[in-house]
Amino acid sequence: MSTHLDQGALLRHRPHGVEHPYATSPDQRVPVLPEVGERVRLGVEAESDVVAVSCEWVAQPMDDPAVSETRSLALERVAVSAADAAALAGGDGHLAAAQARAAGGDGGWEVTTPELEAGTRYRYRFHARTGDGRQASSDWHELVPAEWVSGAGTLTVDDAFHRLVDGSVEWLVADGWVHRARFAMRLEPDEHVVGFGERFDAVDQRGRELDAVVFEQYKAQGRHGRTYLPMPFAHVISETGDAWGFHVRTSRRTWFDVGASTPDRLVVEVALDEPADGPPAPAPATPSVDVAVYRGAPHEVLAAFTAEVGRAEELPDWVFRLWASGNEWNTQHAVMERMDRHRELDIPVGAVVVEAWSDEQTFTIFRDAMYEPHRDGSPHDASDFTYPPDGAWPDPKGMIDELHARGIRVLLWQIPLVKTRYELGDDVGDDAQVIRDGEAMVRDGHAVLEADGTPYHNRGWWFPQALMPDLSVERTRQWWAEKRRYLVSGLDVDGFKTDGGEHAWGHDLRYADGRRGNEGNNLYPVHYARTFGDLLRSEGKAPVTFSRAGFTGSQAHGLFWAGDEDSTWEAFRSSVIAGITASACGIVYWGWDLAGFSGEVPDAELYLRAAGAACFMPIMQYHSEFNHHRRPLRDRTPWNVAEQRGDERVVPVFRQLAHLRERLVGYLAEQAAVAIRDGRPLMRGLFFDHPDDPMIWRYPLQYQLGDALLVVPVIEPGIDEVAAYLPEGQWVDVWRGTNYTGPAEITLPAPIDQPPALCRAVDWPRLSSVFVQAQPNPAGTATTAESGSGESPPSRGG
Repeated sequence: MSTHLDQGALLRHRPHGVEHPYATSPDQRVPVLPEVGERVRLGVEAESDVVAVSCEWVAQPMDDPAVSETRSLALERVAVSAADAAALAGGDGHLAAAQARAAGGDGGWEVTTPELEAGTRYRYRFHARTGDGRQASSDWHELVPAEWVSGAGTLTVDDAFHRLVDGSVEWLVADGWVHRARFAMRLEPDEHVVGFGERFDAVDQRGRELDAVVFEQYKAQGRHGRTYLPMPFAHVISETGDAWGFHVRTSRRTWFDVGASTPDRLVVEVALDEPADGPPAPAPATPSVDVAVYRGAPHEVLAAFTAEVGRAEELPDWVFRLWASGNEWNTQHAVMERMDRHRELDIPVGAVVVEAWSDEQTFTIFRDAMYEPHRDGSPHDASDFTYPPDGAWPDPKGMIDELHARGIRVLLWQIPLVKTRYELGDDVGDDAQVIRDGEAMVRDGHAVLEADGTPYHNRGWWFPQALMPDLSVERTRQWWAEKRRYLVSGLDVDGFKTDGGEHAWGHDLRYADGRRGNEGNNLYPVHYARTFGDLLRSEGKAPVTFSRAGFTGSQAHGLFWAGDEDSTWEAFRSSVIAGITASACGIVYWGWDLAGFSGEVPDAELYLRAAGAACFMPIMQYHSEFNHHRRPLRDRTPWNVAEQRGDERVVPVFRQLAHLRERLVGYLAEQAAVAIRDGRPLMRGLFFDHPDDPMIWRYPLQYQLGDALLVVPVIEPGIDEVAAYLPEGQWVDVWRGTNYTGPAEITLPAPIDQPPALCRAVDWPRLSSVFVQAQPNPAGTATTAESGSGESPPSRGG
């Protein structure tokens, strides 16, 4: 992206701005691609001593360029809106305040142009004057307004597909270049639309507008309608059971109007290739959009989609046990103290995610490790490091061995960036490993590039200005993985939390696989998870990666969690929606930070309701945000929640749920294999098994967990019973053994230690022993006794 700085650096105008997908930066043109009849907001950033800015605005008829009209438009000083400043800063997290101040600055100027006319080319530049009389001008910029026309491209869709609305196919053309396509598909009155990747606002997206672009929405994803894990794929399901699905075969941004503007139409808009910044380039050959249409029951639609884009592979049973982590577990002592406490309280844990383990520079080396830097940026081996006994991690290998002896697997946190001096400061010496790694990345051609061939520097609020490895090609994936190989081969780490993945902003970035940013950015998190999965496989380990970002193709790469959220009931509800929708798009291994990870610890009711729901989800894990080690601690460990909230129920109830989870492992592993084989998700909305039952849409947050279990999450505070809907069939309350016949609306008891769930009667004999019946005792805590008979499915090794 060209920055268009003048010779005195007084002005900056970038037509695309910083390319935040949902916010306007002060130096941006809005819209970037205006249409005929629109007015355009032109923004510039200027130094603080600039007292006047004007725009030289030239209109040239394209059929007679010699004739032109020039105007001078005066710009006014403006502040960045609160909404844009917050969006540019990433929300209200612990790093956001400073970023918001930086995003706003104090040098924003803007002007709105006259309406744009057809057949006219516009040129413009800016002039600035300072209080002491200095003057400067920016580069010239051009734009030609776009118009929607027919016949400028080719839409490829199944010839037998009768839902395409006649005359709806249009192409957005400007100066001979086709920028976008749009078309409409007919929706019947009783049809529901589910999918588009992981969504937090609603299961059924009918009546809503949304897009598909990978984005880090820090918290409140449901409120903003944004997601880390979008896909241009959806199911369309009628209340009579007829179903079909579609997939726009593109990695570029797409937009969907799902009956919001016209109730009986689903309008799809697709970004096409964009001309590069700089001199005008010839338009490409006739553009095309390819849309796959799948027919059949929802699970058949999903099976066809994942057969095309990739399916999950079976992972070892241990991934279904309880996962534990906290951002402030930043020493070996802290990790082992938490794991010791789990053991003392008889709360089984299967995996610990160690987030704050590294030197916070390379993200490849334990903090306080002693070693000789490799000045050429080459990888280290485990034998290259020694660990001081009084350091943060005196014996990483011994810690991992001890955790393995206890049956606990270990994952380490990762980020796909290399810090630069922007964050590191000048105190970091030139021979620091992180500096040498960055030099090697650039020198050896491993960095994502800007259009002008310079290295891309992260434009987002998190790790600003960091370098980003170009994981689109095997040579860089191997280079990146080799820096981390010793963690697996030498220390026996079991997996990686592949955090981030949303840092590629810019339509004109350059990837080594030949893609530009507008086509490659959404694919970045897919390559990222694949990089670590391949590393683990090459060392004989299962490819256990734990990601929050993804796109079409992510189905084949590890596990996912729903990202960062507050500890609120609203976030709880949004997370349940996220699990159902992600699963509907083929994500088998999915979880969330139960009860949220940010803010004060949740109250006991929210924590235990969330734990009860998470017990009946593919991945059960808790996590907590960094809070500068201030007291009281914000750990989401059950004992810390109990202490902070003064509620003695928390530990015994959480213990009961953790043991239930242990007994569910065999069933979950069995059903994950079924999901991978036939396309029925492990965690699935009722529309998968009962698409012809209109009542299920009144209970959108109920879901099945595998073939046998029906889960009714309690997502409201202050209740002790919950309304539920039973689809057709015979069902058994897993806590009481009560038999029900569906279809029926019923009310289920919902004590805090018994998450409402039912089992298909045909499966009850083999699953009854998994469950326990809770009997209240005088202290108000739970005692347990096995109920029923039969055996749970055997657990696999691994």
